[in-house]
Amino acid sequence: MDISKKKPAFPINQSLRKYLRKYGREDSIAVTYEDMLRWNDSSPVYDAHGENTFWESVIYDMGTQEEILLGLKEIYAELKTGGDTEIISHLTVGAIDYCLFGNSNPFRVKIVNKLNDHHDYFYIKKADASRVYGLELEHILSPNRMDYMVDGNTLVEAHVAGIPGDQFMNHYMDTPNFYPTGMAKEFVKFNERCFVMLLGDMRSYNYVVAITPDFDKEQYRVRPIDFDQTAYEGRKNHYLPQYYKENNKIIDFCIQLLTPETVEQYRYEERTLMKRRYKLTLARLNRLLDSMLYQDLSTPEKIASLAEDLNAYHNTKRFSKYKHMGRILKSHLSLMLGKPKPKKFPGKINYKGKEEAS
Repeated sequence: MDISKKKPAFPINQSLRKYLRKYGREDSIAVTYEDMLRWNDSSPVYDAHGENTFWESVIYDMGTQEEILLGLKEIYAELKTGGDTEIISHLTVGAIDYCLFGNSNPFRVKIVNKLNDHHDYFYIKKADASRVYGLELEHILSPNRMDYMVDGNTLVEAHVAGIPGDQFMNHYMDTPNFYPTGMAKEFVKFNERCFVMLLGDMRSYNYVVAITPDFDKEQYRVRPIDFDQTAYEGRKNHYLPQYYKENNKIIDFCIQLLTPETVEQYRYEERTLMKRRYKLTLARLNRLLDSMLYQDLSTPEKIASLAEDLNAYHNTKRFSKYKHMGRILKSHLSLMLGKPKPKKFPGKINYKGKEEAS
């Protein structure tokens, strides 16, 4: 599938910043993204198999390091305990890694509890309006909660635990505990959530799989970790993980295990849950979407192309008049979640064979 290789970062406008302040997402932090860039040496980070991860472990000079390390512990306290700095005394920064690829070039910070050696991670990134909208939509409409905060042009995100999708497919799916039908069901639901929220580029390395042991089988939850392509791409299929070749191993057994009727059942179940969250948080969601209405989040060509696709899917002409992705998303959400039962549109999505993606 041909998707945008490098999406530009879009600034957070005043309307979105007002929203972030209202809902406690904006706060003053001790270290900014620009501060983190002051490292003066680095070394590559390798995985357990000796493969280069494309992360670099960075080192700061002695004069800068003390300031950076203390600030990072304060950020972790703000993220986890609302700023209670009493926890800082027994925390230490175990590593600071810098990512060499992707749109946001994040820093990954490892925080270690000196009392029991337990560790956690958080990320410091360049603030991008697309990503913030995606994080907030995921927090409001999905079953997952997202912990993050913004200060100026800096975005801080808590770590999302799980096995990266590509590693899950390459290694975990061949283990004795793997429950194929449960994963097939969850992937259908994940596919539906992404489409409803117009979350794009869900290739296997842009989401993780969280595993919960149950009394008779495992339960799975697919959680996105990359929100940069929220409402940016110009084709409907870009917002459906089923059309990315990187996900073919999962799609293949979805086709084998699930009938079209079962797929429709799972899609209906997920959309029903999303509709309940939609109704409960409608005032908050509308404030978020209103801040998006006139924000530049894509190109005119992509907006026109997506409008054409969604017109066909929803059997309407309303999307043709929209010039901003925010208006497209608001209308799309209303059509997807505003009805008690999903309508079987001519362009409905199914898993009966893999459609050629344009």
